[in-house]
Amino acid sequence: MTRIVVVDNHGQFTHLEHRTLRDLGVDVETVENDTPPEETTADGYVLSGGPDMDRVGHAPAYLDADVPVLGICLGHQLMALELGGAVGSGDYGGYADVTVAIDDPEDPLVGSLHPETRVWASHADEVVELPPGFERTATSDVCGIEAMSDTDRDLYGVQWHPEVAHTERGEELFENFVARCDRLAATDAP
Repeated sequence: MTRIVVVDNHGQFTHLEHRTLRDLGVDVETVENDTPPEETTADGYVLSGGPDMDRVGHAPAYLDADVPVLGICLGHQLMALELGGAVGSGDYGGYADVTVAIDDPEDPLVGSLHPETRVWASHADEVVELPPGFERTATSDVCGIEAMSDTDRDLYGVQWHPEVAHTERGEELFENFVARCDRLAATDAP
């Protein structure tokens, strides 16, 4: 069974990420972000959203875990900052329904959502510059980088919250991430 660890960055929806993965049949555990990655075992990690980049604990260390990582909202921004991109204040703050255009129908995380999907997102802060090695995979009229992927390292980020009911096809995004974790776990099996 696929094992995914959700790293809790004190987000208000972290429990929904856990529940969505559990409902997909994943062996899932949620850990506080002050837990070092070497104290966990997983086929993939989810870096949750959260209120404050100053309270991310050991979350950046999970980016080096050599398994797929999905960053959601703050986790997406953390991924960008830690790997050489940039984050700035968005022009459109607060939570809202947003139509997201999927740039790459072949992307393993968001490609199946092509050509567009409706999502629930906050844009108080957002990724404004991609880190080296990443491609922009989704955009909207309020945010230039709604999603990004580095498929060579299996690192993925989304500005929106796929775990909430307001996001269309959010479960499908989690299914796509689990499929990446399954694929890599199968190639690493003895």
